Amino acid sequence: MKKILLLNLALLSTVLFGQNVVLNKVVKTHTNDDKVFYKINPETTAADYLGEVEVQGFSEQDAKVFGMIYKKAKEIGANAFSWKPFEEVDGSLTKFEPSHYKLSLFYVQLSDFPKEENTVYFISSPYKKQTISINRDKKDFEPRSYTKINLDAGEIYTISTRKLLGSTIKIAAQQNQPVQYFQLSGLAVNSNDDNKPGINFKSGDIIRLEQSYAQFLTTIYHYFK
Repeated sequence: MKKILLLNLALLSTVLFGQNVVLNKVVKTHTNDDKVFYKINPETTAADYLGEVEVQGFSEQDAKVFGMIYKKAKEIGANAFSWKPFEEVDGSLTKFEPSHYKLSLFYVQLSDFPKEENTVYFISSPYKKQTISINRDKKDFEPRSYTKINLDAGEIYTISTRKLLGSTIKIAAQQNQPVQYFQLSGLAVNSNDDNKPGINFKSGDIIRLEQSYAQFLTTIYHYFK
């Protein structure tokens, strides 16, 4: 009886999650201990193509999906990815579809990753509409959306959730300051786990994200200005 109950729970979990991640092509593997998993444009970044992973089905559990993709990528030594559109019969490329997509997997020398400095990305929750202000300029976020700002030297940016007792942060441009990513009022993650960045949850109004997971979100979410 106990075994039947456990099997039923496992099947129910699979149905509720409803997403499958498959490593469906392996061209080669690469031996490395890199923990990063960054988004690249393979047309402008020197990269060694290793294979591809396919995601089937939709889920709002983005951190769980990322963890599954990350695990598959590390099986072949990938530390970079890019979205790979499907090709139609007439040769045209499809638009991104969150319920079915492929990611190409690569190995990139750490020194070859493009640098993005004094740029800040703001990523919405997957669940609800949200509004923040950036220096009193209102930004309305649809679920599963993101935008970015480039920081001007000498200016201090105040970002607020526009809520009573909500979060407010201040950021400013600095010399050689790496790109930053923040998620709004949703579940967020960090890279405390050396093997699976993006699996540890935190909560709050404005959360700083680990870069690998944040760049995955900017792949599966839509951009707005």
